Amino acid sequence: MIFKSELMLFRGFIAICVIWGAGMFVSCSKAKPLREYLIVDGDSTTTSSVNDVWMAPDTSSIPYDESGALIRYGKALVANTGAYFGPKGKVNHNANGMNCQNCHLKAGTKLYANSYCAVYSIYPKFRARSGTVENLERRINDCMERSLNGKKLDSLSHEMRALVAYINWVGKNVKKGVSPKGASVVDVPFLNRPADIEKGKKSFNNICATCHEANGQGKLNPDGITYIYPPLWGPNSYNTAAGMYRISRLAGFIKSNMPDQLSSHDKPILTDEQAWDIAAYISSMPRPEKRFKNDWPDITKKPIDLPFGPYADQFTEEQHKYGPFTEIVAAAKVNEKK
Repeated sequence: MIFKSELMLFRGFIAICVIWGAGMFVSCSKAKPLREYLIVDGDSTTTSSVNDVWMAPDTSSIPYDESGALIRYGKALVANTGAYFGPKGKVNHNANGMNCQNCHLKAGTKLYANSYCAVYSIYPKFRARSGTVENLERRINDCMERSLNGKKLDSLSHEMRALVAYINWVGKNVKKGVSPKGASVVDVPFLNRPADIEKGKKSFNNICATCHEANGQGKLNPDGITYIYPPLWGPNSYNTAAGMYRISRLAGFIKSNMPDQLSSHDKPILTDEQAWDIAAYISSMPRPEKRFKNDWPDITKKPIDLPFGPYADQFTEEQHKYGPFTEIVAAAKVNEKK
């Protein structure tokens, strides 16, 4: 719970931050847009008109037949993954107990919260992280191994077919090659300093610990199987190969969606600085270590906030992890002109 005085303070900060952030975007707009330096997979898809707002299809439209049953099962797997694949899972014990919808909010239907709206329209696609064209099954298993810190699913299994059916159903009305506005997370304007772990810790304890606990281990449901609020670090959280380990992606998720049920993309509660600093604090904490030796075969395609070298520039892993990022972007722009 957040006290009224804190909410008023946050909203006061927001007005200042929006003005400051707008200036930051203008300063970077003459070359590549910010997203091209932060982009996860080197996508080159088009985006829908700024006036088009994607809406998830109504679940009442799911047919009551074999295909509909598969879609419904897929949704259940996304919403309650831990109950099926967690340490006490009814299908297997492949994963850490977190749910897919801990990162893909509202079972992948919420915009600016890693929505599934663009999956059907852009997969299969080339991903710079693997250096290959990937199908949806490969992408789902990426999440199984990284965000859920688990093992791959059999690509021909009933569960994989259900996940594919549901995710494709979510984006079934999106034209091929189009990524709706808000499909990923918001790009929070860069700070002119490194993200501050100590400031982030203070903000976390004042705001986030209410749900995720001061120790970051979240809260389990009474059944002891699934989480009400997921662990943000520690042995049951996502590992270092997950996308959320990059602080730009975590800051963007936090900015539009946290505190849960109180914040939105249109009416955020936290300032840009708070989002970056909280993300830095969370990413500084211990979690399962996992590396994939074949990730990023072309190091020039690495996002600027990927905290693992080698890089195509001279900046340290520390700066690539916490910033300041404006220097890295400036150097990249110079190299582009050579």
